[in-house]
Amino acid sequence: MCCFSGPVKSVSATNIFARIGEAGRQFVVYSMTVSMAKPLAMVLPIPIKKGSDEKAVRFINLEEYKNFFSDLDAGFPKPVTWGTDSIAAAMPNTGSIKQLEVVQVGNFEASFVPTVKDFNRLDKRFKLPTELFAKMPDYKHFGFTVFKLKPGSQTVHPMAFEFPSSKAKLFFPTVHIHDGKVHARATFDHVLYCQPSESTRLKLSDWEESEILASRFVDIKKSAGLVVADEHCYKRELRGMLANKDTFVELSA
Repeated sequence: MCCFSGPVKSVSATNIFARIGEAGRQFVVYSMTVSMAKPLAMVLPIPIKKGSDEKAVRFINLEEYKNFFSDLDAGFPKPVTWGTDSIAAAMPNTGSIKQLEVVQVGNFEASFVPTVKDFNRLDKRFKLPTELFAKMPDYKHFGFTVFKLKPGSQTVHPMAFEFPSSKAKLFFPTVHIHDGKVHARATFDHVLYCQPSESTRLKLSDWEESEILASRFVDIKKSAGLVVADEHCYKRELRGMLANKDTFVELSA
């Protein structure tokens, strides 16, 4: 899920890469084109392993690899053609609590919120309407990565992180809330990318496979361990009015 702390003018061209790493951890890389009038926080809920603390998420700086997604897309050449309330009540109201850490990740400031109850520890610049999550009980056991975005129209450089997942499947945060409301259906303009690994195979029958290995079209060094050099990549497009839900890819037997 992608949601914002205030109204945005437009969001488009969302790209997400995901890969299962070692020891039950997962990588996510997220980018989009967005237009907003004032600084806002963007939140990506993630299925965090139970008991994870505020240090469980590792943010990865891709400021020097702004072309991460265009490089990924190069592996898929186009054919030539012609022509609230319950959660708010559960949150402690104390005056002396330890704030969550804010880290600089490239052009972003970011924080990780381990549980919904921890939102009151979030830097005041990132405050979100907690009643929003009361309308979405499926997220009560999720953690939340929070990125502070600057005002204006921009294509943000890829936001990347690694986290211990509670799911035995690959997760993509594709639910989106751009107006403060939870809609059953929403307009999608998403391209998803993923990779299997030697130890983790995925059910990818409805995904497009790259013709060559990732090392042929991705700068592996700049990708900071996100992409496996000697594996193919896979791509899937989500476009138009679709069910507003997150995307999961099952593991192959």
